[in-house]
Amino acid sequence: MADNLVLLDKIDVEDGIGFAEIVINRPERRNALIPEAAEGVISALEDIDQDDKMAAVILRGEGGYFCSGIDLKALQSATSTGHARKNAIRHMHLAFYHFRKPVIAAFEGFGINAGCALALACDLVVAGESSFIQIGEIQQGAPIPMNAAWMRLKLPEFVLSRMALLGDRITGPEMFRLGVATECVADDEVLSRSRKMATRIAGFPPGGAVNIKQSIVGQRSIDDVEKWFTSPQPNALKTAKMLKPDS
Repeated sequence: MADNLVLLDKIDVEDGIGFAEIVINRPERRNALIPEAAEGVISALEDIDQDDKMAAVILRGEGGYFCSGIDLKALQSATSTGHARKNAIRHMHLAFYHFRKPVIAAFEGFGINAGCALALACDLVVAGESSFIQIGEIQQGAPIPMNAAWMRLKLPEFVLSRMALLGDRITGPEMFRLGVATECVADDEVLSRSRKMATRIAGFPPGGAVNIKQSIVGQRSIDDVEKWFTSPQPNALKTAKMLKPDS
């Protein structure tokens, strides 16, 4: 899948019902996002959505890192040209919004900028004690369209302002206190705890998790989801050249 940039593993729990794991597999770049990886995640979500045996999903990064953001060096290279390819990350967020099953973020290491938005796209977040999340675009004057969209849906404006206007690192315990993380556990327990959550969801009556999630999503009352997840401003990449490649 996407030349192994994204891995998909399906785990049987009981009587053929189980959960899936989507793994962003770019540990050498701290799992920084490129369009091809975003497309791989979209493909994995589509596969799982059509598989009635998969009750939940765990999203994680390979090598103990969740996601270091957008790989700007790769995005600006000749291998990732064209507006449609650069917009793949936005389409990935739309895919998460429309995905019918619960998604658990196994949040190890860090989620920076676009990596933070990826964690916020999930329904449950299990954070490690020493992990951190960061919306740091204010330091470069860059916009935060995906982070703003998800946080407006899920968290109070005060929390978004605290994270986005200060641009600092927020560790696992503070993530839990702010309501950004569902749980905060020891670093070496993040994946096992996430799997226990997914196993529990898989043990409920078939279709129950889908029905509950749709009830939750239905309360958002968004008329135009495409407009809600607005595209980055045209000068976003120009501004982003000041960033480090994996910011």
